[in-house]
Amino acid sequence: MQFVLTKKEGNLAWIILNKAEKLNALDSKLIEEIWESVEQYEEDSETRVLIFTGSGKAFSAGADITEFTKLSPIDAWKFAKKGRGLMDKIENLSKPTIAMINGYALGGGLELALSCDLRVAAIEAQLGLPEINLGIYPGFGGTQRLTRLVGKSKALEIMMTGDRITASDAEKMGLVNKVVPLSSLEEETRNLALKLAEKSPVILALLKEVVLRGNDSPILSGLSMESLGWSTAFSTQDKNEGVSAFLQKRKPQFKGS
Repeated sequence: MQFVLTKKEGNLAWIILNKAEKLNALDSKLIEEIWESVEQYEEDSETRVLIFTGSGKAFSAGADITEFTKLSPIDAWKFAKKGRGLMDKIENLSKPTIAMINGYALGGGLELALSCDLRVAAIEAQLGLPEINLGIYPGFGGTQRLTRLVGKSKALEIMMTGDRITASDAEKMGLVNKVVPLSSLEEETRNLALKLAEKSPVILALLKEVVLRGNDSPILSGLSMESLGWSTAFSTQDKNEGVSAFLQKRKPQFKGS
């Protein structure tokens, strides 16, 4: 691939946006390559956690604005569907995903981070949805995912002003899970990923499904999904291993079955 680097590290897979000279701006080609990388690890039984990050000083500074001058309304709709399709795919992966935000996460870059389950940011990182300053608004899912994460009023403030948010402020509002020095960002992200990799893959997948579907459902429907998913967990070998390990006072070895 031309603009994405990938690497395996035991049970972890890294997907690294590699257009540093353009701050990892999301154009059609980069979106396609991220999709291919995600599919590669989605089918890899050894991979338990996916980590997304960017090379250079940006996670991703957003969509490639140079493409916008050539887009007709129909082309813009297709581009939005393509970008949102990638974000939907990442959000709906059965495996946990982490965005390691090493620098700018703006526009489509923040939307990519929002599609991940967890976000770890460097203190120096800046986040935002500045599309309003171009006379448009977020089109890769940001209007919906940000609102569900930080609430309607705060999300509208972020999108209506187009202001950048510091990593510290993002942590306070629940937009990122953890803020650390840039020098320890990779280590902290890896440690979090390794912790998730030790858990049961099948239960992590069930948990994601219940939370994602329940979040968009009436609470009684969500509670019913929770009960059904919980009972499904009792059919797994991982449940048997987890209970046995607890009673035997040892560390469980989950296999994902």
